[in-house]
Amino acid sequence: MIINGTEIAKKIKADVKQRIIGCRRHPNVVAIILGEDPSAESYLRMLERTCMSVGFGYEIYRLPESTTEAQLLSVIEEKNKDEFVNGIIVQMPLPPHISEEKIITAIKPTKDIDGFHPMNAGRLFKGEKATRPCTPLAVVTMLDALEVDLEGKNVVVIGRSNIVGKPLSVMLMHKNATVTVCHSKTQNLMQHTQCADIVILAVGIANFLKREMVNENTIVIDVGMNELDGKLVGDADFDALKDYVKMITPVPGGVGPVTNAVLLLNVLEHFDC
Repeated sequence: MIINGTEIAKKIKADVKQRIIGCRRHPNVVAIILGEDPSAESYLRMLERTCMSVGFGYEIYRLPESTTEAQLLSVIEEKNKDEFVNGIIVQMPLPPHISEEKIITAIKPTKDIDGFHPMNAGRLFKGEKATRPCTPLAVVTMLDALEVDLEGKNVVVIGRSNIVGKPLSVMLMHKNATVTVCHSKTQNLMQHTQCADIVILAVGIANFLKREMVNENTIVIDVGMNELDGKLVGDADFDALKDYVKMITPVPGGVGPVTNAVLLLNVLEHFDC
């Protein structure tokens, strides 16, 4: 089975649109970008379409790459205080002269719709209500939509980044899954993946997961996005796996659309309708 992330995303957006019908105002998202980056601009325009499709307000703040850290912090503080702004995104990476950690921490936790603020990360770790990073939230949302019961399942997460691997492993444990986190220093990786019920990939290496590394009952969730020979491909060897494993997400059309959609859920997390 090929998992259709686009269809799952459509259902999430339809639900979000329904939830704000009758609200006295619509939620508003502000995205801040420094300098010119075509791929970042493409992402922000896609996010704009997503927000507009459900009735959210959306504004892109474009600042020169020469913007100082103090100037950026001032813009963030202004948006923190604006009661009509419900979500703030600062597009990463930032220029070398600006501390990403300082900028992430400056965003008000209730407006941190990327889920990167240390307070949200700490609450997530403790199992408390928190805004969760969008990609891990997308993965768990997809598995829920597919009615995959995670309790007791052996899940292998390949990748340990602060953005995907670490928060995702915590979220899976909250669902009572048995989680193994593998990475570049893991020995005998196949011993872990071959017996896994679910393998989740976030390594950034095209076609990394081969058929011999999994079994026919494995569910493969591919977070990776890589350019290979002018095409967008994932971390899994999709062509070799699609007719072998139990379920698999394609790239594109898998986790990506759902990641954009669940960001809307993060906006609503603290929205007073």
